[in-house]
Amino acid sequence: MIVLKAAQEKVLAALQAVSGIVERRHTLPILANVLMRKTGDEIEFTTSDLEIQVRTRATLDGDAGSFATTVGARKLIDILRSMPAEQVVTLSSAQNKLTLAGGKSRFTLQTLPADDFPLVQEAADFGPAFSVPQKVLKALIDQVHFAMAVHDIRYYLNGILFVAEGSSLTLVATDGHRLALAQAQLESDIPKQEVILPRKTVLELQRLLKDDKDDAEGPIEMRFAGNQAKFAFSGMEFVTKLVEGKFPDYNRVIPKSHRNHITLGRMPLLSSLQRAAILTSEKFKGVRLNVEPGVLRIASSNAEQEEAKEELEIDYAGDAIEIGFNVTYLMDALANMGQEMVTLSLQDANSSALVTVPEQAGFKYVVMPMRI
Repeated sequence: MIVLKAAQEKVLAALQAVSGIVERRHTLPILANVLMRKTGDEIEFTTSDLEIQVRTRATLDGDAGSFATTVGARKLIDILRSMPAEQVVTLSSAQNKLTLAGGKSRFTLQTLPADDFPLVQEAADFGPAFSVPQKVLKALIDQVHFAMAVHDIRYYLNGILFVAEGSSLTLVATDGHRLALAQAQLESDIPKQEVILPRKTVLELQRLLKDDKDDAEGPIEMRFAGNQAKFAFSGMEFVTKLVEGKFPDYNRVIPKSHRNHITLGRMPLLSSLQRAAILTSEKFKGVRLNVEPGVLRIASSNAEQEEAKEELEIDYAGDAIEIGFNVTYLMDALANMGQEMVTLSLQDANSSALVTVPEQAGFKYVVMPMRI
């Protein structure tokens, strides 16, 4: 049976959309596969890792009738990538194997039964659906994702807090050393929600969502259950488990009364920090910021007694402050912004710094100082 017949780029696009969650090594071999269900000339592609499930549909030519199987997702994608974009490829089934043919190339792949594929058990009681523009959610994720924890024993930090209330949508991420918050105002009110999206889900949404530079195919529709979220956008359906636990009170962490404010160009500051970072030690990524009226000095050194010094002219008439930071934390925030100017608010050498953006009130980044 000819399962599908279409241009390489069309088949590859459908497979790449669902393959981001597939891991090469898995305790269940079938989870390395993509589930393909054919009904007429429409094929549904589904992948799962038991906690996240992604599904998309594509209309691809082929024989009439119904068919279902699973095949190695990465292998199929790697083969398709190696073929020309305009190449017409055919995927046919016979004797528990799939054969991919294109031009004079043929590849025979082993399959596993569709009935053995472990689909995510979806919650029965999803709440009301609401929509957010894809570019808005993508922009918020872009501004906070880098502050998520990685494999932290405080599992509720391995993701982002998603807070919807009234017409505001707020995303917060923290790893205990820094905190990023981004907020957007929406055109309509949305149901009150406060959930923690897992790290893997956040990174996958970031990859799949369209932004201003793309032709955004409509909004993203969201629904939440007790421990699950469901997203629908761009012809895709995305179901994920939520992280259970209590996220820290982020409002207590954000400084409210810092009296020293420095507004300067984002790129000059980022470039200076990147240069200073070259001479920090691998374990100890510390830089010293010395703020005085009219000048910001940045210095770093390492165990080999090498040192870097940078100097930036600033419009500043506040207190003289010397404070140390992990340079990576500062660079992460600056690299994930798009604005020209940033404001650095400081109190003293022992208080967290607050980074904001003059033209965007909804962004706040807090970073703890380090002793150098």
